[in-house]
Amino acid sequence: MAFNHLPAGVHDALGPLSVTPVTHSVPMAKNHRSDGLPTDTRSRTAAPGDVLHRLASGPSRAARITHTEHLPPRAGRHAVWPDRIRAEVIAAVQAAGIEHPWAHQARAAEHALDGDSVVVATGTASGKSLSYLVPVLSTLLDGAEAPNGRGATALYLAPTKALAADQCRSVKELSQPLGHSVRAAVHDGDTPFEEREWIRQYANYVLTNPDMLHRGILPSHPRWSSFLKALKYVVIDECHTYRGVFGSHVAQVLRRLRRLCARYGASPVFLLASATAAEPAVAARRLTGLPVVEVADDASPRGELVFALWEPPLTELHGERGAPVRRTATAEAADLLTDLTVQGVRSVAFVRSRRGAELISVIAKERLAEVDRSLAGRVAAYRGGYLPEERRALERALHSGELLGLAATNALELGMDVSGLDAVVIAGYPGTRASLWQQAGRAGRSGQGALAVLVARDDPLDTFLVHHPEALFDRPVESTVLDPDNPYVLAPHLCAAAEELPLTEDDVTLFGPTTEELLPQLEAAKLLRRRTRAWHWTRRERAADLTDIRGEGGRPVQVVETGTGRLLGTVDAGAAHTSVHEGAVHLHQGRTYVVRSLDLEDSVALVEQASPSYTTVARDTTSISVLETDTEIPWGDGRLCFGSVEVTNQVVSFLRRRVITGEVLGETKLDLPPRTLRTRAVWWTVTEDQLDRARINPEILGGALHAAEHASIGMLPLFATCDRWDIGGVSVPLHPDTLLPTVFVYDGHPGGAGFAERAFHTARSWLTATRQAIASCECEAGCPSCIQSPKCGNGNDPLHKRGAVRLLDVLLEGAPDEKTDGAEEGAGEAEASEGHGGGVSASAEGAAEAAPDPEAPPVP
Repeated sequence: MAFNHLPAGVHDALGPLSVTPVTHSVPMAKNHRSDGLPTDTRSRTAAPGDVLHRLASGPSRAARITHTEHLPPRAGRHAVWPDRIRAEVIAAVQAAGIEHPWAHQARAAEHALDGDSVVVATGTASGKSLSYLVPVLSTLLDGAEAPNGRGATALYLAPTKALAADQCRSVKELSQPLGHSVRAAVHDGDTPFEEREWIRQYANYVLTNPDMLHRGILPSHPRWSSFLKALKYVVIDECHTYRGVFGSHVAQVLRRLRRLCARYGASPVFLLASATAAEPAVAARRLTGLPVVEVADDASPRGELVFALWEPPLTELHGERGAPVRRTATAEAADLLTDLTVQGVRSVAFVRSRRGAELISVIAKERLAEVDRSLAGRVAAYRGGYLPEERRALERALHSGELLGLAATNALELGMDVSGLDAVVIAGYPGTRASLWQQAGRAGRSGQGALAVLVARDDPLDTFLVHHPEALFDRPVESTVLDPDNPYVLAPHLCAAAEELPLTEDDVTLFGPTTEELLPQLEAAKLLRRRTRAWHWTRRERAADLTDIRGEGGRPVQVVETGTGRLLGTVDAGAAHTSVHEGAVHLHQGRTYVVRSLDLEDSVALVEQASPSYTTVARDTTSISVLETDTEIPWGDGRLCFGSVEVTNQVVSFLRRRVITGEVLGETKLDLPPRTLRTRAVWWTVTEDQLDRARINPEILGGALHAAEHASIGMLPLFATCDRWDIGGVSVPLHPDTLLPTVFVYDGHPGGAGFAERAFHTARSWLTATRQAIASCECEAGCPSCIQSPKCGNGNDPLHKRGAVRLLDVLLEGAPDEKTDGAEEGAGEAEASEGHGGGVSASAEGAAEAAPDPEAPPVP
């Protein structure tokens, strides 16, 4: 028997909510004026600590705060703009209320003007946008004096449509005094076709995303020739989000862009903006393929930040196998957002799933209506999958101040100007410290004090973090890593490049050493044909359609209302089996629908509005086979291995759970096709002698392995800087390939994504922390905080908590020192994007949320 776990798109049950009305407004105390943003003139009298005190003043609330971190305010350091910046641009910046730049802004602008590609890696709200905008606008102004009025152009790339639209607004406001010399326009999937021709011919600052560059601009490069010929700068905003498989795809898209620019005689300078990250220049060099200068000394001012870790209380409910159940992070976040809104504190609650954003919004609206009906309309949900007009309307309401509270997925995390926010509630650890600080930085963006609250989910990692604050506050943020040489990534981009312009041997250096190995394979597959000294694309279809750079695994599934034929939105193909299967409950803008049918061939889910008293949870089964073992090292009598595997997954049923209590009302079988995935995995085996020393007999072996697997997957994001939905696991008492009891943890991306390799290199620390997390939990036989997973395909049965601890003890006795494992910090690491690429969706052991928002850079 095998115990298998892949994400089921489930939400934990909502506990009862209570609201403590506070009738006065308590915006935060302002410490500094932001740069690059209009000054917020609202009264700010309450410090973030006072707001936290009010939140914790209710019955039993104070006990939920496990730690409070205070980050003091910081003064800024000014400089002067380089004298090569045109006076008109400096005057426009001063007209926006920015008299002098911060030191890091001036330094970045100097590098840009010198022709050096540069990455600015400073904190949230540090004015990174101005660092690249000032040299870009100055150069565009020079280019406007050319005979054709477009002697210089610039391309801006954002990971989300929302961020590109937001930046376009900012550019137009800042460049208004420059007249028609700067012509900024957004070119993405929402751009009307009648506007696209004008953009190609006349815009000199085009804002888009990597998807449109890959599918639209590069394949049509002859129509963009005048723009590419004059291209001086390529701006890559929020570049830290381009990691793992998604980042590797973007890296190859950028190489294709550089190749075509060279064809037209251009050699653009790359200007990158990143959140604080380890080794940003190294990551930027991997992304662009060019030497990049690093500017990481943040000279901007910062207001006071109060950061609280919040653990929801235990309830009287019991979960599977009688385990104690905590109040959910979703319910707790809805409660906090309600209280903050009643207090008049402008807030955003970040949640990892679309359904979570909808649920928090719905519950907050209901509770607010009980206090003041006018407040209910000032809270909304913001997530991917909305239609363009719905998304734009929400963005306008957010900017105008009409919205006071927002429940959002990570689509809002990435740099959008949401100045004026006073507090951030984070429902569950977002997977990396970099993302945690990025979300926390959404508040206090005008230099004022801010409050951030991390609400722990009932799972091993979140429980560990709220009781070990040093793991969050005393450790540096992670490196942003990617692997452009991944053959699964590179092969389709070589085909796309060949269609754009025949490949030659000179291109091998540009695309990397794997190119030489892949070209003969692409010839053998009859995708490319070599003629004289070049490789040509041979097919009629578009080569750019061979791959989806976000790894969504196919075209999105359209969600259509049966009675009206109205398109409600879309769901990623990779998530369709678990989220819009027949009978699934689907939420959209506060309304509840039930899926009546899912047509995978036509990618359409038909839904009808309903009011069920339950939510749905998909369950699946998984099998795994070893294809090749790359590395194997002894751990005492056991073995630790890393290599290639094939995973087969099938969604087989769904549970109906009561919304408030989580009570299981029934299970319904499903008939969906299996999906296969070839990927990379780490696995460990134990021998019969080790089992004897651990006092594990055949009756508890399956439960001990199963429990260790759950907990190890829950803890891996602390070491591999991945997200739980990117990894899967299988535990088998006797695996046919190893002939031993085996636990597998695998990457949820074709070809692998780097987490399993990172787990292999840090296995001793990783499994030691796993053992500690299980042993230190106060429960008797296992709970969601240690070994249970709400998405377990086997219903968390069997599990044996004490057996897992003894098993890990014996395994770790033989573990070699990590330095002798060949483990070096970041060695071989290729961190994956926050989603899974086509084929099988990966497991998220212990994760209480569904997959992240597809508008975020990483999409499932």
